[in-house]
This record gives sequence, structure tokens and C-alpha cells, in this order.
Amino acid sequence: MKKVLFIATVVKTHISVFHLPYIKMFKERGYKTVVAAKNDYENGIPDIPNCDCYIDIPFARNPFSFRNIKAYKMLKTLIDNGDFDVVECNTPVGGVVGRLAARKARKKGTRVIYIAHGFHFSNRSSALLWLVFYPIEKLLSYITDVLVTINKEDYDIALKHFKAKSTIHINGIGVELEKIESCVSDKHKLRSQIGIKDSDIMLVSVGELRKLKNHITIIKAMSKLNNPAIHYVIAGSGSLKEKLEHTAETLGVKNNVHLLGFCTNVYEILKASDIFCFPSLREGMPVSLMEAMAAGLPAVVSTVRGNTDLIVPNKGGFLYSSYDVSGFAEGIQKLVQNPELRYSMGYYNKDRIKDYDIKIIKEDLSNIYFPQQKETSLRK
Repeated sequence: MKKVLFIATVVKTHISVFHLPYIKMFKERGYKTVVAAKNDYENGIPDIPNCDCYIDIPFARNPFSFRNIKAYKMLKTLIDNGDFDVVECNTPVGGVVGRLAARKARKKGTRVIYIAHGFHFSNRSSALLWLVFYPIEKLLSYITDVLVTINKEDYDIALKHFKAKSTIHINGIGVELEKIESCVSDKHKLRSQIGIKDSDIMLVSVGELRKLKNHITIIKAMSKLNNPAIHYVIAGSGSLKEKLEHTAETLGVKNNVHLLGFCTNVYEILKASDIFCFPSLREGMPVSLMEAMAAGLPAVVSTVRGNTDLIVPNKGGFLYSSYDVSGFAEGIQKLVQNPELRYSMGYYNKDRIKDYDIKIIKEDLSNIYFPQQKETSLRK
């Protein structure tokens, strides 16, 4: 039986968010499916559909943590003894440790695929990030069979400077347009549960409560807006919960900032909202923004790669530097004051996101995972 190994830093906030359709794809083709990632669920063992075997690897998100040495040793033993046909590496740390651990197996025929969900460096990054992470990615590209990039900036860099056997660009990791379209949201009930009136303006962000997502910029913008009819809802959990709550209280907007924690009804929340806000510091190709576009929301986002691939300025929303609190407040205010603009931008986004449908991405990844299938199809 053929075998595939999916590697990522964490299960709940990566494997379960991005890769379940592709694990299923391998399973349907008769592969034994194995997932190696850190268990970031608070209780119990992760339930990963179509996964035959789950291995808890103690990855640390900090690439320089000593914990990753243990993770490397565990992963290398697993790969050397696993006889895998395909090893897919994901996330920055998973991508580094996974490819290093797969070197020996690769020489024996294991195919190593790396999906770059966003390099640690970008055109807007500091010189230090380029100095540290660019050489690492370049060196690892020599032991990569297929490097898959999900935004144009990363693709241009990889194609020009890296040495993977094959470099391919796809439009993100896919968004389930049909599910979002068919999702029915009881707007009144959902808002009531949060404490928001139907007539209020509901801003929403989806993402972990950590520094990279930069939710604090919108909380500060809320203070500048100083409008009790505007509410900011964040769907996501994380270590910065207390800091964000403290900031909201200090700025006098505590009653208008709602931290919902990890949510399983994100589509319903999006459909009950008015404006999507996304001030993140770094992205690859943000699924949460794609889902918001599919839900018909206008967006006020940061000018980082991924966001700039998706949002056309003044057509689908407004873009500002990540820490530009006044800019975000201005963009939000424009949309608050103009319901027609909210509708037209949301309609534009809903049409634009069609090229990122998961059906298209599944076909793209199928051709990468199973190249012999593509060659057979071309011969026919």
C-alpha cells in the first residue's frame, strides 16, 4: 500500500483548517494517510478525518527552539522507517524540520513536497528577516522536489532564486464556495447572543489571538471611531486574549469588543457581519479573508502579500499599513457611512473569489500529488 505523510507545526489551527480535503484525496486513492503535527487541542487526541495514523510531534513555533531538535529526531525516525511515497511539509517550522528529516528517504525515492504558506520574509520585511530566513529557504530548496507557492510574491522569489526541482503557483489552499453560499445564518439570533443589535455595524476578524494577526490595531481604531453602534468581533483563541481585553478596557471600548474564542460556525458569523477587518503583519494566502469575500463582505486589510493578491483597492475594500490605526479607522468609517459601498464591494469580492474555489485548487493539487494521472490525461 502506498503511504503519504502530512507534516505541519500544529493540528487544530493548521491541518484541520487547511488540509482535510487533501488527506481525503489521498485516502480515496488507496494511500495510507499519516499526519505528524503537534496536538494543540486542549483536551484529548485530535480527530482527523481520513487519517489512518496520527503522530504527536513536539514542534515549537519558534524555529530556533531546542524543542525542534527533538521534533527532528522523532520525525527522521518516522520517515526513515515509514517507507513513504510522498512527504508533504507545511508551515515554516514543519517545512524546515520535515525536509531535513526526509533527506535520506528522498534519496530512496520518497517525493518531498513543500507548500509554502508564506515565507518568513517578504518585500516588506526587515533586512534581518531576509538575512536569517532567506538562506534557509534557499538551501532547503535543493532538497525539495516540488515547491508550491500560494501567492504571487513568493512565487516570483522562488522561481528566480530557489532550486527546487519544480516550482508551482496555485491560488491559495482553496475556499469552499458552495458551503459558504448554502450556509444559512440567523443574523438576529447570532447577534443577540453576542450582544449586538441588528441596526449596529458588526466588524469581524477571524484568526488566532497572537501578534502576527495584529487585532490590536482594530481595537485602537475602535477607540478613534468612538461610536457605540460599531462592534468588533474576533473569532479565534490564543495567548493574547487578556492583553486584548485589557487594551479594549483601557481605551474605553470594552463593551464593543467581543472575543468569541475558537468558533466552529465561522460562516454564520461572517454572514451576520457587515465589514471584514484583517490588519495582519504577515500572510501567505489567508483563508479567512477568502471566506469573508465569499460571504459577500467588503474588507479593510493590511498591505501584506496574500491580502494584496485578493483585495483590489477601492473595489473590494481598502488597504493600509498594518500599524496605520488612523487609516483603518478611516476605511471602516467610509464603509459605515455608506451601505451602498459596503454592498458593491462585497458583491465585487464575491465574484472575484471564484478563481480560488476549492474545486479548482483540488484539481491543481491533484496534478501535483499524482503527476502520472496528469500525464495519462494529456496522452488521451
